This record gives sequence, structure tokens and C-alpha cells, in this order.
Amino acid sequence: MKNLRGLLSVFLIIMSFGIPDFAQAQDQQQGFINLDCGLQANESPYTEPMTKLTFRSDADFIKSGKSGKIQNVPGMEYIKPYTVLRYFPDGVRNCYTLSVLQGTNYLIVAMFTYGNYDNLNTQPKFDLYLGPNIWTTVDLQRNINGTREEIIHVPRSTSLQVCLVKTGITTPLISALELRPLRNDTYIPQFGSLKNLFRVYLTDSKDVIRYPVDVHDRLWTPFFMPGWKLLRTSLSINTSDNDYNLPEDVVATAATPANVSSPLTISWNLETPNDLVYAYLHVAEIQSLRDNDTREFNISVGQEVSYGPVSSDELLVYTLFNTSPVKCKGGTCHLQLIRTSKSTLPPLLNAIEAFTTVELPQSETNANDVIAIKSIETSYQLSKISWQGDPCVPQQFLWDGLTCEYTNMSTPPRIHSLDLSSSELTGIIVPAIQNLTELQRLDVSNNNLTGGVPEFLAEMKSLLVINLSGNDLSGSVPQALLDKVKKGLKLNIEGNPNLCSSGSCNKKKDSIMLPVVASLASLAAIIAMIALLFVCLKRHPSRGKGLSSSQQQSIVTKKRRYTYAEVLAMTNNFVRVLGKGGFGMVYHGYINGTEEVAVKLLSPSSAQGYKEFKTEVELLLRVYHTNLVSLVGYCDEKDHLALIYQYMANGDLKQHLSGSSIISWVDRLNIAVDAALGLEYLHIGCKPLIVHRDVKSSNILLDDQLQAKLADFGLSRSFPVGDESHVSTRVAGTFGYLDHEYYQTNRLSEKSDVYAFGVVLLEIITNKPVIDQTRDMPHIAEWAKFMLTRGDISNIVDPKLQGVYDSGSAWKALELAMTCVKSSSLERPNMSHVVHELKECVISENKRTRDIDTVRSIDTNLSFSTDMNPKAR
Repeated sequence: MKNLRGLLSVFLIIMSFGIPDFAQAQDQQQGFINLDCGLQANESPYTEPMTKLTFRSDADFIKSGKSGKIQNVPGMEYIKPYTVLRYFPDGVRNCYTLSVLQGTNYLIVAMFTYGNYDNLNTQPKFDLYLGPNIWTTVDLQRNINGTREEIIHVPRSTSLQVCLVKTGITTPLISALELRPLRNDTYIPQFGSLKNLFRVYLTDSKDVIRYPVDVHDRLWTPFFMPGWKLLRTSLSINTSDNDYNLPEDVVATAATPANVSSPLTISWNLETPNDLVYAYLHVAEIQSLRDNDTREFNISVGQEVSYGPVSSDELLVYTLFNTSPVKCKGGTCHLQLIRTSKSTLPPLLNAIEAFTTVELPQSETNANDVIAIKSIETSYQLSKISWQGDPCVPQQFLWDGLTCEYTNMSTPPRIHSLDLSSSELTGIIVPAIQNLTELQRLDVSNNNLTGGVPEFLAEMKSLLVINLSGNDLSGSVPQALLDKVKKGLKLNIEGNPNLCSSGSCNKKKDSIMLPVVASLASLAAIIAMIALLFVCLKRHPSRGKGLSSSQQQSIVTKKRRYTYAEVLAMTNNFVRVLGKGGFGMVYHGYINGTEEVAVKLLSPSSAQGYKEFKTEVELLLRVYHTNLVSLVGYCDEKDHLALIYQYMANGDLKQHLSGSSIISWVDRLNIAVDAALGLEYLHIGCKPLIVHRDVKSSNILLDDQLQAKLADFGLSRSFPVGDESHVSTRVAGTFGYLDHEYYQTNRLSEKSDVYAFGVVLLEIITNKPVIDQTRDMPHIAEWAKFMLTRGDISNIVDPKLQGVYDSGSAWKALELAMTCVKSSSLERPNMSHVVHELKECVISENKRTRDIDTVRSIDTNLSFSTDMNPKAR
């Protein structure tokens, strides 16, 4: 058996790692990700002219490493994509973080070329990880000209991390990284992922086949042996019925044994004798058979595994594979195709792929904990070199300042303590901390934190120790937190000169507290009056018009009260209508002749409208946020009830999307962020939390700067104080935006708003109606899900944008929207996570640079050697 190491040359026409960012490139239509590692930002992006793949710098996908330039790899003098690399002199683990579609089968390729970039002539050796699990060892000491590592893997979340781990004294490096989505019904192992050994098509050609001939950009290397006979056809071959989307060029040639009585045999060595193997054989009969010709054969892998008989229809592709992994005796696999006794023709094979299984047993850290800790990292702009990859696993790479609970490898670890002491933190104690629901110890001492001690700390049931000392916090410690101290919570607030417990505050600041008490008394009186007003209304439901003069009580508010005559004057007798709702009409107006306002007038005939009106009054009296419409004033005069809001010059989002003007991609993302911030405030900033219940594009208003604000709180509901995660209530909302789970169970939670926001986000991305009966999939979420199965974002994003957007951010926004509209509320993110992800989309879009006019040419090929190449005899 002849050793063919080096016979199979992998010709890498282009290496690229570009998230589908540019509309003019075909790769984005496939959902590809291509990074040229170490490429400078001013040289990114660029399009490789042969494949038309667009790739870009990796700088936005990793926060560490340095750029290096290779020198002396034979045959690479003119290959521009391989002139740079990224190397990692600092830290043990350095990780790329990529946004992916959870549950999608991906072909992942990593490329490594040393090229003496450091003038040390010391080829490195290091480990490569997928998330918390080892993928392979990269050994450039053995493969001095470079190596290509490839795996087929299904991500467990919407984030994929590829990590380089230093294992000795040499410095890890990487040249390129590529991801290509595959069909989910192909390449399915019983467990783990599939590490590529080789992928060859049997021909005497020297051409390497890849994208665009192969739509998945699989790299097909030519392979042929003496003693074989070559078959070739120029006829069209039916590949459309084959799930593996094989290029016709791959199956247009085939090998048979020159001796018709001999088997066709291919052998290859494994890294270890215990490796488990999957082989995919692609067979198409490309020879015109005479009436008395028969081609039939069995497939054998050693004495223990056999399959057959196999025969193929003419010009039709079949893919044969083992559904269970095979162990090759002695670490060498011998695949044989053996002619049956009734066959007149020898066996035939067009192409073959071989893989070993890679077990990935370690579960990633709990997804909600990961989202929370990354939000904390972003909020405080932390730049810790160890804060890369999974926060908790592997344990030897645990993030500095964290401790985690480990149950077993199949159970996601949980974060138990967070120590950010002496980390130069500024700002407030961020709300994201409360999303670490298993947190037992929190230490943010010796920083520059300001603001008050938040109430949510008292609501974190697992917290045992809180250290807030050595900051500049102010105000009073919440009584609920002090009550928990009495029950055993350890709280350290020393070194905050403006912070006091409730007792000391009473002694030292009587002069300050007296007006506060008076204000509280006034507020209590206001609340009592409002309550009395609503009690009266409840006792007279048949009045639909509101209150008669004998029952009238003023709605007391800090906002200015206007008379009905003033409302008539400011609206010019209601001459200009802005909109209409269940409560009545909304009119345009002016205050003082200059300040534009919107006047919501309650219709006397609207009983349901009054209920919504009352709810909106209750809510707007107690909440304020820059992304909620603000109340300018009100009218409460006999039968005339009106609310007066700031005027939003650009109307609502639905109108603006459907209008003649085009909202840019970055403006759409900023609108989404604004609306998400408004919802996040209702869900987290309000105690008790508030569910909007009618989130839709027509309830998102835009001012003259396209800043978005949530409006129409008539259906909103507050949760009762306590531990409830939902309330039972009648179903209310707008068809198309209505959470199916809420509709079926009557159980309302903030995740119902998340679902509706996901629908709005799909509108923002696609500019398509929420319900369209002319579509095969009428609902926008079902339609988008169907389109995603094609891996084609260009037919999903609003064509009005004409491809002018960062498609990495478009993919991220689309994946976020699809997660928001999950049928189960447990699978949906919270609004803090939504805000975080959308902000990252904005950052990605803002970093998009202008197209590069110059293109890169490649004049030669790059060859890699490996022991995993097949051998034949």
C-alpha cells in the first residue's frame, strides 16, 4: 500500500472570513462568514475576483491579538490573502465570537500559515476549541507550509466561539476563518461533530472545485491512482434530487478498477486507532449501459461492516453513508467496492468524503448568565484579557473574578460569584446584574460607582454577600435590603460618604427629609384622588361618556391642566386629524402658537375607549422615559377628557416604512434600539413591571430626528407585587402581533411584549406586511422562517435598501427577531438581551467602511500535506 502523503494537494484559491455583509457579493446570499485574519481595517472589505466571495478584516470579531505579515512560504509570493495573519502573544485563550443561526448545520474552516512572520523560524503548536470543547491540535511543526482544519458542527446557541489556546511556549496564530451553512438534513452523526479527513472527486484533472460551482463552498480535491480507469461524461447529471447539492463537475467523472474483476479500494490512516469514522460515497452512473450491462457492487469496510448490493440509475446521483460510526482496525481504514456475481461491470465511484467524530461533551455556561455577564462587560467597558470564550468552562480558563457551579458536563454551569472590585467601574450599579439569578456573592468595591443602591439587589434571592464599599454611592439603602441584612445577608457599604442607612439618614438630614415627607404626603393625596375618581367610574359603567358634572373629580397631575376652550384653540377646532383609535381621535395642535402637540380626545360614545384612556392616565402619571411618549398636559372638564402629548413629526413607524422616503439601515436599527429601550424600562425600570400588551409598528412614533418612542398604553397591565412571573387576564392586543402562547393560555408575561417586538423587528428588516394572505406563509414570522431555510438574506431584507447595509448586522437582527417570536416564551430573550444585541448591530453597521475599488489577484496555489489523505492500491 503506497503512502500518498502529499499527493492530494489542497489548492486554496481564496481564504476568507466575511459575514455576508455586502449585497453585491454572492456569498452573502448563502449566509457565508469569511474573515481574513490580521487584515487591516483600511483594506477591508474586498471581493476575490474568481469566486466573488467578499471577505473582511477579523478585527470586529476578536478583542485581542496582533497583525503579522508572512514572509517565505514556497509558492505564496503573490497570494495576497495569505500575506497577513493574527497572532496572540498575550493570554492563554483568545476567542473569536460569531453570530450564527442556532441549530443550523455549519461547515467551519480554519486556516493556519506561519510563514516566519516573526523572523524566529519557530513553527507553533497549539489547541483549537469550539466554545468550551477542544476541536483539534494545530501542529505547524509537522505541517510547515500550513494546514486547514474543517469541521461540520451544529451550534447550540446563537453565538459561536472559536478559540486558540496556548499549550506550550509557541504563539498561536490564524490566517482565516470561514463558516458555510449546510442543509440540516445532511451530514448527521449519531453524536458529536464531524471533523474532515478528506474530500476528493475521482479524476485525472488538476482542478480544485469550490464556490461558486459548489454552493456550500466545499473544497473538492482531484484524486486518481494508477490501476484505475477514468470515466467521463459531458451529459447533464441530475443532482437536484440529491440532498447534498453536489456540483455536476464533481460527479461528471468517476473511477473504476482497470481490472473488471478487482475491487475498487481506497485506504487511509487515522490520527489514533480509536477514531470513529463516517464515509459519504457519491455515486452516479455516467456510462451509457447496453441492454445486457449490469453494474452492481457491495461496499465493505473491513470484515465487520458491509452494505449492498448497490446500483445506480444512469445520470442520477446517490449518496451512500454509514449511519453509525465505524472503527477501523489498527487505525487504518480500507474501503472496498466489490462487484457482485451478477454484475457485468466493475464498481464505480465518483467522489468520497471521510470524517471522524469529535465529541463535544461540555455544556456551555447557562445562556442567560452569559447574556447577563456580557451585558455587564459592555456597560462597564471592561477589557479583561481573560474575558473571552465561555465564562465558566473549561474550568482552567474561568474568567477572572467569577466562580461557577458545576454539576456535570451535560448541565450548563451557573455563575455564583462576581468580583469586580478595583476595576475602575463608573456609572451606576447596572440592572443586568439582577439577571445573574444564581449569584451568591457580588463585590463591586473600590470603584467609582455613583447613584443609589438599587432595589433589585433585595430581590435577588440567592445573594448572600454584597460588597459596595469604597464607591461614591448616594441616598438611602433600600429598606428591603436592610430587612434582608436582618435575615443574614452580609452588606458592606463603608466608604460611601453620601450613602446612609435609613436610621442615620433620619438623624443627620432632618432638614432634607421634611420636604420629602411633605411631598410624599401630597403624592399620597394625589393617588387617593385618582383612585376615588376611578372607583366612581367603576360604579357607573353605563356612562361611557366619562363623568357627569355632578360626579366630576379632577385628574391631578404635575402636568399643566388645560380647559376645553384651550384645547379647541390649540387644535383650531380639531381641524387636522393625526389618527384614530378605540378611544377616539388624535388631533394636531399648537401650544403658545409654536410648540406642536398631539391631542388625544376621548370619544363620548367609547366605553372601551374610556377604559383604555384611564389605563393610560394611570401609567403616564407614574412613568417617564426618553423612549416613551411624554405627556405635555391634560384636559379634565366635565364630559371633555383629553391627553396632550409631544408631537412626533414623522408619524408612526408603519406609515414611515410604507411611505415614499427610505429609512436607512442604521436608522432602522436605531429605531429598533429606541423602542427596545422603552420596553426594557417598562419591564425592568418600573416596579411593579408593566407589560405594554399592544406593541406594534403603528404604536412606535418617530420625531423629526427619527428617535422612536412607544405610544398607546391603553391595554398595558402592571404585574402585582410579588414573585409572579405572569398574570392571568383576558387576551388583548392586535392580530399578527399577538403572542400565541398568551392567546392559548391567557397567561400574560413580559415575554408577550418580546414576541410582538420580534414581529416589529421583522417589519423593520423586511418592510413587508405582518399578514399577507397572498403569501404561501401569510404571517411574517412563518415567511421569514421559510426564507431562512434557503440561507438567503438578500430576499428577506427590504429591497428598498438596495443592498446598502452591513449584512452581518442584518443577519444578527434577523436571528434576534426569530428568537423573539419563538412559540415558547421560555425560549425568548428578555428585553435587556434584545437591547444589547441591537446595539451590537448598530456598532457593526457604523463600522462598515466604503467598498475597496482595488481587487486582489491570486496567481498561484497553496499546498498542504496531511496524514489523513486517502491511499489506493
